[in-house]
Amino acid sequence: MRLVSWSLGVLGLAGLLASVSTAHAQAAAWPDRPVRVIVPFPASGATDLVARVVTQRVATDLGQQMVVDNKPGAGGTIGTAEAAKAAPDGYTLLLTTSSTHAISPHLMPKLAYDPRKDFVPVAHVADAPSVVLVTNSLPVKTVAELIAYGKANPGKLNYATSGNGTIVHLNTAAFSAQAGVEMTHIPYKGTALAIPDLIAGQTHVLFDSLPTGMPHAKAGRLRAIAVTSEKRSALAPELPTLAESGLPGYSSVTWFGVYLPAGAPAALVDKVHKAFAKAVQAPEVAESLAKLGVEPAAPSTPAQFGAMVQSDSSRWAAVIRQHKIVVE
Repeated sequence: MRLVSWSLGVLGLAGLLASVSTAHAQAAAWPDRPVRVIVPFPASGATDLVARVVTQRVATDLGQQMVVDNKPGAGGTIGTAEAAKAAPDGYTLLLTTSSTHAISPHLMPKLAYDPRKDFVPVAHVADAPSVVLVTNSLPVKTVAELIAYGKANPGKLNYATSGNGTIVHLNTAAFSAQAGVEMTHIPYKGTALAIPDLIAGQTHVLFDSLPTGMPHAKAGRLRAIAVTSEKRSALAPELPTLAESGLPGYSSVTWFGVYLPAGAPAALVDKVHKAFAKAVQAPEVAESLAKLGVEPAAPSTPAQFGAMVQSDSSRWAAVIRQHKIVVE
């Protein structure tokens, strides 16, 4: 009996070692065929454009094709759910944003995926800060003046967003709570539709993306007063951060990152991570991202990326609960 048990133990250990050896061999060979990169948002949108800039460089470095596959719908959750079901062999990646992993789980409790259990964080590739815009008819030129005006005129300010539960909505709700200013939410189907009313003075405040918001500020149609990132943006260095402007600790960006399906071996995660980390540090990639209003992410490990996402998720969960935000 002891001999049988010992034999089974040896066989089990041999099987485990063979499995580990196979996983390492697969990771070492990756990629030996084209890699599918699921982007759970529409073609020509910000995430799609970031994905194409970064994966083009990865493909060049690795000598293998990276095929961007747009799978939009339901705020990015449809494509994300599809990616969760893929084989963890490195030939299906997910390039996504805060929306699918830090926000939607708190707005859509019946998601077809679990952002923590169904994915392995691989690489933080880029960040997109927002710019705080105010209508020219509002007599404020700084964040401090906006807060003072709001407190002196309770109920008179309203803010535009790209819809309930979007990052634009959450950014402004977090600002409103920290500043102690009550504002009325006016949701639109995208910030592009909100801009004309902001210019006309029918709405007063908009937290917009830099590439779509700054041209209106530079043309004098709107006034830019701050950015939402932790540090001043290289894309608009003249603008202070909200933290500099009297809201200590306020920091928010839309991050872009790469995931593998759960079960991917550590050696493969490391290899994919290094490929994307190298690509985003290339000068031409940084230049192309800047034209999109996006900044390359600072170097970090997969574990650090995962921790950042969890911190982001906890923060937005609190904002969603506090403001009773729901998606209808």
